Amino acid sequence: MIKKFLFSALTIAFFAVPWIWSPARDWAPGLAVLAGIVFSVLWGNPFVERTSKYTSNLLGATIVGMGCGMDLVKVLKAGGSGFLYTLTGIIFGITLAALLGKWLKVTKNTSYLIGVGTSICGGSAIAAASPVLKAKAHETALASATVFLLNAVALWIFPVIGRHLGFDQQQFGYWAALGIHDTSSVVGAAMAYGEEALEVGMTVKLARALWIVPVTLYLAWFVAEKDENDKKFKLKVPWFIPCFILASAVVTLLPKMVPSSAEEVAVCGSFIKNLSKYLMISTLFLIGANLKKDKLKELGIRPFLLGIILWLFLAAMWCCAIYFKLVP
Repeated sequence: MIKKFLFSALTIAFFAVPWIWSPARDWAPGLAVLAGIVFSVLWGNPFVERTSKYTSNLLGATIVGMGCGMDLVKVLKAGGSGFLYTLTGIIFGITLAALLGKWLKVTKNTSYLIGVGTSICGGSAIAAASPVLKAKAHETALASATVFLLNAVALWIFPVIGRHLGFDQQQFGYWAALGIHDTSSVVGAAMAYGEEALEVGMTVKLARALWIVPVTLYLAWFVAEKDENDKKFKLKVPWFIPCFILASAVVTLLPKMVPSSAEEVAVCGSFIKNLSKYLMISTLFLIGANLKKDKLKELGIRPFLLGIILWLFLAAMWCCAIYFKLVP
């Protein structure tokens, strides 16, 4: 009962404290995921079945909620401008993962899963690619644990490096979206940097997540081992991406269609965005708490080393491109 009470209290605290006390907003996202990991590893997650089941949907709901406070034109502009950069990063990431995997003697499936997770959108991409590659359970677990731990590190160090290099809000938003794996960590890091960074980072990242579909097709046709008894696989696009665009469209277009509602829509959209933003911090705590001790034990040094090298390469590549203004 004490463990359940402490876990529940921390979940509520990570939602309420940053909302009420503004100085906590810069460090709350990073502390939340770290606290979740520590709690799970040391004491165990007392609600692990529920958090494992509902966390992904909660994450999606917070992303959609934040779309209620964003202008659709800016969303589409940011997503479109990141198209070429995203494609470049995916090609580099997956190719480098395959080459490094051979050099480090990591299994082909694990190498591609880490490459896809690093290049597109972390756990969602790994989950989509695993059945296509016919990956074994331990290969999926290794890739997921590797990407997850690096996400947690990125959430902490990206804002620090961004401020040291003097990145403005837009620059950091692009770097977070292109250099961090998982959507939740992109949002957490960008949230700690500022409102504009959050908007740019989230929209470019969601556009990046759409590449799950063509990359999964590529893996099915050119990488996966063929089997005559193979069943057709289903392509999955994260549901929160179209819902995010729809929410943004409603708050942008409704005031133009019904001018008298402009003030009410703006107030309501801003409230939902703020509510979702702080709910995201609690979600980061739950995401961290989903890391089980046995997954850490399964994590081999070679897959982890592959993930580190790949992530450092991509993060440094985009950092340099943004710093020298090759990326707007």
